[in-house]
Amino acid sequence: MNTYTLASLAAYFLLMVAIGIYAWFKTRADSSGYLLAGRGLGPAVTALSAGASDMSGWLLLGLPGALFVGGLVEAWIAIGLTVGAALNWIIVAPRLREQTERLGDALTIPEFLANRFPETGTLLRVVSAVVIVGFFTVYTASGMVGGGKLFETAFAGALPVAGLSDYMVGILLTAGIVLVYTTIGGFLAVSLTDFVQGMIMMCALVVMPLFILMGTDGSAATSIAAVPQDGFLSLTHGATVIGIISAVTWGLGYFGQPHIIVRFMAIDKVENVPLAGWICMIWMVISLAGAVAVGLAGRAFAEANALVVDDPETIFIVLAKLLFHPAVTGFLYAALLAAIMSTISSQLLVSSSSLTEDFYRLFLRRNASEREAVNIGRLSVVLVAAAALVIAADPESEVLGLVANAWAGFGAAFGPLILLALTWKRMTGAGAVAGLVTGAGVVAGWIALGWNASFMGGPGLYEIVPGFFAALVAILAVSLATGKAPAEG
Repeated sequence: MNTYTLASLAAYFLLMVAIGIYAWFKTRADSSGYLLAGRGLGPAVTALSAGASDMSGWLLLGLPGALFVGGLVEAWIAIGLTVGAALNWIIVAPRLREQTERLGDALTIPEFLANRFPETGTLLRVVSAVVIVGFFTVYTASGMVGGGKLFETAFAGALPVAGLSDYMVGILLTAGIVLVYTTIGGFLAVSLTDFVQGMIMMCALVVMPLFILMGTDGSAATSIAAVPQDGFLSLTHGATVIGIISAVTWGLGYFGQPHIIVRFMAIDKVENVPLAGWICMIWMVISLAGAVAVGLAGRAFAEANALVVDDPETIFIVLAKLLFHPAVTGFLYAALLAAIMSTISSQLLVSSSSLTEDFYRLFLRRNASEREAVNIGRLSVVLVAAAALVIAADPESEVLGLVANAWAGFGAAFGPLILLALTWKRMTGAGAVAGLVTGAGVVAGWIALGWNASFMGGPGLYEIVPGFFAALVAILAVSLATGKAPAEG
């Protein structure tokens, strides 16, 4: 491994730790400060924090890999995500910011739901916290898999550790740096690192496809149109109706992703939500377009140069290593790690907040001091990370597959629940519980039965579709049957 590349990565790691230390000094030493940065984030930090924590390693691994193999038809996922994110900022963001503060100054999604539906408050907090911790452990594992794949593909023994594969070294190093700045600086550290990581990710996704297509001398040496695959640049070639529905409905997941919507709770004031939404959507469109272009241009480059790519999800890593100066390669690797680490840190903190506020302070130590709660939160971060490490230890794991399962679980369990809790006054606590359990149960069952076989051409239907609409029906039916909801909301 070239020393320039290692120096770039070392500088990136040191920057993340430095931000964590800075946040440690700036964060209030109470639960609100550690878990929500005191509801004081500005619109730009909120926007890029929401975007970066959303996209994870699949933006530079899973999505380009899907485009590399299947062509432009796989871009339906990006289209669905763009529409879903825009609606999330319009419908959920302003309402959640206002209602979480008004209804008991809730610090977590389960606590908000308990305050919104006090008649089933304890049950809602427990069930929703179980869903959050369970699915986030899997989701966090997907990010660690991305870190493992980076080291396995790019470093090839450059950092030998006795008894550990390159893959495990990558997982441990990625998780270790995230744990340092997350446990030290809490939500503020996570949000500030997300902002920096988001900028790095966007720059990398703009630079790489342009460099591939234009060539080192600007000669347009690579042509996507020359890829010898029928319909490679078609949005519909080889697609089925079920396949397109499965891809587009990724957008439904946004309404129920705790690590994303918690950003809405932390923005400094409701009036800044529209500006944050515009910033986030501009960043997202540029980044998704760049990821699509990396997959398409990477396939064109591979065909033109007889390059064999054993794992399509590593195309970004392979191209970064082949085409760029080692210092730039280090920057591109840092962009991939930024995508991975921004999501891992957010998920760990949300899981920690649920374990602390919705288990520890609810059942074990109701009178726990703020310092004790913060320390328990830090311990919870470590415990969830350890569980995710066990899952990620399998080198055969696919990033997109793990993300898809967790994304669907959250989207179906919390999406209809959050939407209706914020907008429908007749919703009841019993309806909330029914929707939460139904959404999570249908997704888990759909996966277990193997009915989610594929996205763009096979018989499987993405599990978020049946899960989301089953939860929606359950909430409506049970709420109407059990009477009017409380007046709040």
